[in-house]
Amino acid sequence: MNIDKSAIKAEFQRHENDTGSSEVQIAILTKEIEALTAHLKANHKDHSSRYGLLRKVQNRRNLLAYLKRENEESYKELIKKLGLRR
Repeated sequence: MNIDKSAIKAEFQRHENDTGSSEVQIAILTKEIEALTAHLKANHKDHSSRYGLLRKVQNRRNLLAYLKRENEESYKELIKKLGLRR
């Protein structure tokens, strides 16, 4: 479950020193969710990981709602880049 966060930051950051913008956080959460989903397909009895997955999904949902409210153009671009259905 190693995720290359620096590559994700480089792709989604707004400027050179940007590490915590909504877009970066959403992209990192999306990659973590994908990794946890793959893990849970192989380990279906791992309930603590399932709980962690649900928390990450809710966190991403809240960040997406915030981004849509604050900057809808950036929201639409991010959804298209990540391939999310919203």
